[in-house]
Amino acid sequence: MNTSVNLCGVTLKNPVMTASGTFGSGEEYSEFVDLNRLGAVVTKGVANVPWQGNPTPRVAEVYGGMLNAVGLQNPGIERFCQRDIPFLRQFDTRIIVNVCGKSESDYCEVVQRLAEEPVDMLEINISCPNVKEGGIAFGQDPKAAERITKAVKRVARQPVIMKLSPNVTDITEIAKAAEAGGADALSLINTLTGMKIDIERRSFVLANKTGGMSGPAIHPIAVRMVYQTAKAVSVPIIGMGGIMTAEDAIEMILAGASAVSVGTANFTDPRATEKIIAGIEAYMQTHQVEDIRELVGAVNG
Repeated sequence: MNTSVNLCGVTLKNPVMTASGTFGSGEEYSEFVDLNRLGAVVTKGVANVPWQGNPTPRVAEVYGGMLNAVGLQNPGIERFCQRDIPFLRQFDTRIIVNVCGKSESDYCEVVQRLAEEPVDMLEINISCPNVKEGGIAFGQDPKAAERITKAVKRVARQPVIMKLSPNVTDITEIAKAAEAGGADALSLINTLTGMKIDIERRSFVLANKTGGMSGPAIHPIAVRMVYQTAKAVSVPIIGMGGIMTAEDAIEMILAGASAVSVGTANFTDPRATEKIIAGIEAYMQTHQVEDIRELVGAVNG
């Protein structure tokens, strides 16, 4: 039984990885999870300089998931390279670095800095607001998505995954733009914009007012978007959004994802990723699936 997948020339032992921002860079979870079991660890977003993040409160539980407005707080690329990469290198897992920025040059600076580092792939978070274009996210405008993809690809040494925002009218337009810009793979979906109001205080629960909605409530939306995108592009897709169980992961793979990322589930069960890997293996045995690739996009109808 073969659970390995090939993403842009990088082989993962299985299709399960962590979603950026939900697993740190692995160290805090390593006492609960055998990182050697994971297909890949996707790190928390890293920028060219340290980011403070948003004011508190910045996390709220909601029906079917959670809202977060952490604001991509991170220690910056230099600290990340000194501390987090050496830690992850101890394990037999692939390292995918999530990159964030507020301008094209921000992204490119981080990508260039990572060019000689021993990491396997880069995931570019284009849900960040483009400060030079009035704050609209890079991933909400097809032209901006294509432009930032081209810029990153020019300086990248590792394969580039563009992480798409669902907060658009038609995600396939953004996906095709990223593909046209040279993306090696796509990951989707990032969080949906949401809001929670305290009716007793008549005030916003999050200091930022809005936050990113994640968790099982968004899973059906994510499956639909992965399916649509898989039909529109030819590059591999990493599916994410409310994956809590092996069944959720298999559903995403059947919709067209070559691999999956587990996010919010890590907060409710630190061992969620390992359980999902075991569940996929059990499903393959039960259904006599010899190779995980047989399931990719194999939904009937």
